[in-house]
Amino acid sequence: MPNRAPAAAAAPPPAAPAAAPPAGPDPMADPKIRAQVDAGRAVAYHLLKGLKVIAMYRHNESKYGEYLTKAWQAVNDYTTTYGPLNLRVEITNFTIHKQELFTEDNPMPYKFFKDGIRQIVFRDGFSLQEMTTFTMIALSDPERGADDINAQLWRAQMPNFEYIMVEGFKVDENADEQDVQVEVDQIVDYLQRRLRTNSDDYVRFARLSEQDLEMQMNDIDQMRGVVITGLTATPDLKAKLQREIHEEENQRLFPKLISAVFQVVENGVTDANLLGDMFSQLLDAMLLQEDFAIINQVVLKLRAMEQRAGADSSIGELLRDFISKMGEEQRLNRIGEILKYAKLKNPPEVVKYLTNVTSDAVPALLGTLEVIELPENRTLLCDVLVVFAKMNPDAFVDKLKTADKPQVQRDMIYVLDRSNHPDKLKFFASVLKSRNLALRLEVMSIIARGRTGEARKLIAAMLDDETLQVRLQAARVLPEFDREKAYVDLLRMVKDKAFEEKTPQEKEGLYVALGSTGVPGAVNYFHAVLQQKAGLFNKQKMIAEKQLAVAGLSGACTIQTAKLLQEIAEDKAQPQEVHNAAKMHLARVRKSLFGSPDKEG
Repeated sequence: MPNRAPAAAAAPPPAAPAAAPPAGPDPMADPKIRAQVDAGRAVAYHLLKGLKVIAMYRHNESKYGEYLTKAWQAVNDYTTTYGPLNLRVEITNFTIHKQELFTEDNPMPYKFFKDGIRQIVFRDGFSLQEMTTFTMIALSDPERGADDINAQLWRAQMPNFEYIMVEGFKVDENADEQDVQVEVDQIVDYLQRRLRTNSDDYVRFARLSEQDLEMQMNDIDQMRGVVITGLTATPDLKAKLQREIHEEENQRLFPKLISAVFQVVENGVTDANLLGDMFSQLLDAMLLQEDFAIINQVVLKLRAMEQRAGADSSIGELLRDFISKMGEEQRLNRIGEILKYAKLKNPPEVVKYLTNVTSDAVPALLGTLEVIELPENRTLLCDVLVVFAKMNPDAFVDKLKTADKPQVQRDMIYVLDRSNHPDKLKFFASVLKSRNLALRLEVMSIIARGRTGEARKLIAAMLDDETLQVRLQAARVLPEFDREKAYVDLLRMVKDKAFEEKTPQEKEGLYVALGSTGVPGAVNYFHAVLQQKAGLFNKQKMIAEKQLAVAGLSGACTIQTAKLLQEIAEDKAQPQEVHNAAKMHLARVRKSLFGSPDKEG
């Protein structure tokens, strides 16, 4: 914000008004000015529309940016075409070239005007986040406890937004600045005394209130918005002040506030409405500070008091009401905004908060889960939901069936699997019919961990699936259930006439899976294939089968098969293609067994 020195303030009685000057040309006659004004009115129109939507859905803070998107786009259209959008702040409207922008009355301009702000400037690059911040400041009400508008704007530090406060003092809008006089020495002396200090705790400029000036100066009737020039605070000083304020709030203010609140409760206050409102405000303040530790301490303290007073006491009712408010949708949405992108400072306290809410909060928690983008925070919330799924899995089953986002389906599968739902395989079977390939493969990996007969049956059925990746995945995980049964199933597929019609990738995958069973019969089968002699007409077919047998030996990945691969690589009777395949797979097996493809120790 530009800093301007005050002009002078008190003045003699105004002279008689001069004759009105002749009216100048109409600025709207200029096509360029008219186009600018129309673009500014488009900004005002979409901003006003966004304000009305926010007023209807005030609780849904996560969607404010969506409601203001068109207004932000209108601002960017203006700044791209005409440069910075400079709005003159009048009492009831914003103006460009003395033309009003709002077509209906709106209290927003007056909030800026009464704080001495006379111009607001949107510069090129103004972001949607800045638009949302600006709108929230404009909607705040200082008369209901919010900070002054200019104080909020200063704290917001929006790089592409500026505002200019009143530059001087006039008796009225028509007074000539030449006639306005102020006893400047009194003002300067007062400011020097206000800013003089011997401690490190100081600021480099100040904003005066009307009451301050009335106490110290004579012959000055009114001073509204005063900006005193001086050296701007350095970033280090700002950081120091913010750190001290944060420490003051967290180490002194909030603990004292908690003590005071519980002192009120312990002194015998039993008004349920009063206590509920008091704790509700405390909860909201802690959520804004992201201080989940204090909230959990409040719950712990209330539970201890409930044990002494009884579940049917006013304390028990207060505890249930407080926990109910913790699980309300708007507060969980606030937690969702915290979890969305940022890494948590204290994850265990967040987990404790979420596990304290009742099962009635599950639908809201599922809604919160959908907005979280950071994988580790999604996992954290899913682990919390596992506790609720063990008690009542129906909400998670319904979500699995109705979810249209693959990530949400994955999360529900994770929760149902961790909760050991007795019918989870039935739900997983329905997911295996999904068109989302990645989701199907993930579910197959989860099913494979079950090691039950029903799970094996599901996986074995996938060997005949129409999708290649699913068939290969089924072949890979089938040996994890029962190696002997997997050997029988896979050997049957390898010897089946339909095997010849499969792609080289699938053939190799089935041989590798057969080898991974580790059954002696599989190794003997591969050895028999490698010992066959090629005829005149089946030479290429025999080479291909031997290459597959080599791949099968590598799938077993044992010292025995490594020795067999070594022998094949050195057997001069084998074709060159088989030699090369054996060397390649031998290197892989050695690396897997010994950590190096070149040595066995």
